[in-house]
Amino acid sequence: MELKVAIVGCGKIADGHVEEIQKIGTARLVAVCDRELLMAEQLAVRYHIRSHYDDFEQMLDVERPDVVHITTPPESHLALAMTALNAGCHIFVEKPLATNHEDAQKLVGAVEASDKKLTIGYTYRFDPPALAVREMIRKGFLGDIVHVESYYGYDLAGAYGKSLLGSPTHWVHCLPGKLFQNNIDHMLEKIVEYLPDDFPTVRALGYRREHASYGDIRDDLLDELRVMILGKATSAYATFCSHARPVGQFARIYGSKNTAHIDYVSRTVTFDSSPKFPSALGRVFPPFAQSWQLFREGSRNVLRFAKSEFHFFSGLNRLIVLFYESIIRDVQPPVPYRDILRVSRMTDEIIGQVFEPGSVQRK
Repeated sequence: MELKVAIVGCGKIADGHVEEIQKIGTARLVAVCDRELLMAEQLAVRYHIRSHYDDFEQMLDVERPDVVHITTPPESHLALAMTALNAGCHIFVEKPLATNHEDAQKLVGAVEASDKKLTIGYTYRFDPPALAVREMIRKGFLGDIVHVESYYGYDLAGAYGKSLLGSPTHWVHCLPGKLFQNNIDHMLEKIVEYLPDDFPTVRALGYRREHASYGDIRDDLLDELRVMILGKATSAYATFCSHARPVGQFARIYGSKNTAHIDYVSRTVTFDSSPKFPSALGRVFPPFAQSWQLFREGSRNVLRFAKSEFHFFSGLNRLIVLFYESIIRDVQPPVPYRDILRVSRMTDEIIGQVFEPGSVQRK
């Protein structure tokens, strides 16, 4: 079975979707759409895509795709997803699913009432190190999960950051949670997988470290966020940071048997080493054990690179493959709807606390 796929939204992230879709033998990308026709045309030309549109409903009517990838700004996600769902399409929605939890619930409810499937762009969950740790947890290597730390670094000097700070009319400034809302799905989705609670206690503090210098809405952009999450048996700490260098993305999973460190940038998994000998001698060997782990992980990455398996969008590719397989085989999609809604609910709580009148914000 070959799935016909279309994309709506031809901005930067759409290129990554196109590249990974075109690697998959069970799918054929038939069309792209953007309300700016030139954007759609340029994407179609770059990747030799047959058709391009500036009218979403016309594309659905003419092309009749099986799957639609929605890679537009978040405020348009709900309307586009419902339109695609009503046209009989399965839907892949970039994060965040919607601009608030109520809309996320509405969309997930509509999907569950249909015979269609939904997934979201939680790509880090499907990177090789995350897959490896998931298997270790399944085998009991970490024991019970006690605490999780999730760190998401953001580069305001990078391509996305420059675009955001370059214009006071950028769509991120219009989101209820602004910069945080567009990014913290990646921070939170690394936590909910290991936190079983539906309604944990959430405490959030956001502030601005960058000096005000624009004289407009950009000076109100908060760029640092700290979140504490407490469940019945597991706690978590989440950090969104725009100023620490180098820009990192990692998670630490503290288990009752072992503690794992997942580095999503270098794509490595290492474990903390405990002293095996008394006194000062026991402190000599752990650094060598850590060095050996990093050497082993680096060697594995070299082998992946040699086999063309080590590429930037590895997690996105795996997620798309699993999503398409869930459609073809009619099984559960790769990201549980419960996890999507828990991230959405936490995001609403965080934004409510950080941006509520009288909240503590340092600018």
